[in-house]
Amino acid sequence: MSTEPSVVALRAVSALDGRYADATAPLSPFFSEFALMRYRVQVEVAWLETLASEPSIPEVRPLTGEETAFLRAIVSGFDNGDAERIKEIERVTNHDVKAIEYYLKERLTPGSLAGLTEWIHFACTSEDINNLAYALMMKNGIETVWLPRADELVSAVEALAHDTAAVALLARTHGQTASPTTLGKELGVFAHRWRRALRHIAAQEYLGKMNGAVGAFNAHVVAYPDAPWQEISRRFVEGLGLVYNPVTTQIEPHDYLAELFHALVRFNNITLDFDRDMWQYISMGYFGQKKIAG
Repeated sequence: MSTEPSVVALRAVSALDGRYADATAPLSPFFSEFALMRYRVQVEVAWLETLASEPSIPEVRPLTGEETAFLRAIVSGFDNGDAERIKEIERVTNHDVKAIEYYLKERLTPGSLAGLTEWIHFACTSEDINNLAYALMMKNGIETVWLPRADELVSAVEALAHDTAAVALLARTHGQTASPTTLGKELGVFAHRWRRALRHIAAQEYLGKMNGAVGAFNAHVVAYPDAPWQEISRRFVEGLGLVYNPVTTQIEPHDYLAELFHALVRFNNITLDFDRDMWQYISMGYFGQKKIAG
C-alpha cells in the first residue's frame, strides 16, 4: 500500500484518522499508541527515581545529577525510533508493558546505571504502569488541547452575544411565533450553559495508584517490610501531578474517567443544542451563510 498521506487517510479505520485527521492531529501527542509508550516510559523512569531516593530501600543507590538528567532525557527525547524499537521487542515478548521494561534496560546498559536495571518495574504489575500512563494522557490531552479549544468556542459566542445584545429576534415557543427576545440573550444562554460545564471539566481529578498485583503492596512488604509504602506510593503518584487513590484492587477503578466522560457528554449535548438552534436560524432566514468562491 502506498504511504502517501492521502492514501493512508483513505485506508484509515476511523474518520478520526482519515477525513478529520487534520482536526484531530493536535491530539496525537496524547492519545496515540506512540503517546501511550512515551507515558509508560515516563512512569517507569519516575518509579526508578523514586526507589533511588528512598532511604528505606538501600539496595537502590541514590542517583547522581548526571544520571537523573540522562533518565529524564530518555523521556523528553522519546521519538519514532524509540517507539519502533519497543514494537520490535514487543513482537518477541508479546507483552506491551514488558517491552517498555526491556527497552529501558537496553537504554541503561552499558553505563553507570547498568547496575540498577533489575530495579526497573520493581514490585509493579502492568496496571501500576498503565493506570498512571492513561491518567497522564487524559489529563494532559484535556488540559493542553481540549480545554483551550472549548474555551475558544465559548469565548467567541460570548463576544458575539455582547455584540448582538440589542439585536431584536422573534422568538418561538411550541414552534409558533412568540414574544420578541434579542440575539445576544439567546447566545448568552448557551455561553452560560457551556461555562458551567467547563467548570466541572476544569476541576476534574485524575486518579492513580501504585500498589501491586492485588492492590495490597504484597511484593513491596515482603521485600522491604519496614518501608512506608503507602507514603512512598502517595508521593510518587502526586509527583506525577495526579491524585492518589489509596485503596484499589489490582485495577484502579477508573471512576474519574466515568466522571470526565459524563462531563464531556454534557458539554457536547449543549453544543448539539447550539448546532440545532443555529441550523434553525439559518433555515428561517435569520442568519445567512457566506458563499465561498468555487
